[in-house]
Amino acid sequence: MEINLVSDTVTKPTPEMLEYMFKAEVGDDVYKQDPSINALQRMVANVFGMEDALFFPSGTMANQTAIKLHTQPGDQLIADKYAHVFNFEGGGVSFNSGVSCKLLEGDRGMITAAQVESAINNPEFYHSPKTSLVCVENTTNMGGGACYDLNELKKIRQVCDNHNLKFHLDGARLWNALVAKRENPKEYGQTFHTISVCLSKGLGAPVGSLLVSDAATIERALRIRKILGGGMRQAGYLAAGGIYALQHHVGRLAEDHRRAKELAQILAQLPFIRKVEPVETNILIFEIDSRIGEQAFIEKLKQKNIHISGLGQGKLRIVTHLDYREVMHSYVVEALQKLTF
Repeated sequence: MEINLVSDTVTKPTPEMLEYMFKAEVGDDVYKQDPSINALQRMVANVFGMEDALFFPSGTMANQTAIKLHTQPGDQLIADKYAHVFNFEGGGVSFNSGVSCKLLEGDRGMITAAQVESAINNPEFYHSPKTSLVCVENTTNMGGGACYDLNELKKIRQVCDNHNLKFHLDGARLWNALVAKRENPKEYGQTFHTISVCLSKGLGAPVGSLLVSDAATIERALRIRKILGGGMRQAGYLAAGGIYALQHHVGRLAEDHRRAKELAQILAQLPFIRKVEPVETNILIFEIDSRIGEQAFIEKLKQKNIHISGLGQGKLRIVTHLDYREVMHSYVVEALQKLTF
């Protein structure tokens, strides 16, 4: 039994999802004639109470499109130092949009309205880049799946409005935050100018993200997606996986959260674990004693067919997901309890 806890992107479609995808009605989405794509876009837009949505092959492309929509070359965006748009999108902020990033020291990947306010460049001071966009990530990947307080997000939006800035949410794991905090997605739709959401992480679909916004913005996004090479033809087979995931896999995210918290409790009791960061959703980050080292810990688990990832500097990460079943969880709990060095 191989147990992959490296990421929640490793999941495979369930047999039921595959059957649903196999039966999907499809057309040519470049001509906007794929009924499954159109249905998914309407569904996700309705979830957030926004006017329209656009399907993308990846979350990176959706985020990069949003940045391109809201900025001009030479501008600057504000984000936390852990931000996915800065660290894990191949330098696309500068390559695609000619934009620089002002990175803030947040709390587990989360920044505050006061920090944003203080980071905005004076638009009259032409020696500095023009601040035009604020990007936040919920949940935070490198912050260990931490969830923003919605009221703080609303305060950031007010700062953005006061300074004529746009506000984008990288919501790759927003579904996890919505379940964990029992929040209304329509409040997010009212708070952000654009939101990207992913279908291929916690929800278990094989491919796809969507960008959600007002109709005029999505019409502009369509052109940018084309430029970036994101136009696909009979993509409705992929959309069907997303539709099935939204209908069947959102509520069960709570199971992933429970298992991650239970693993955190076990790790906190082990003498060679130096620190376990707070767990709110499905990502667990912890630190190993430097005398052991992260690679030794990874190898020890690999011998038991348990795979996790190292983050460097003694930090390791476990991510629970759809394919991590209860029988696997029991095995991992027992393996951790018996682990010795």
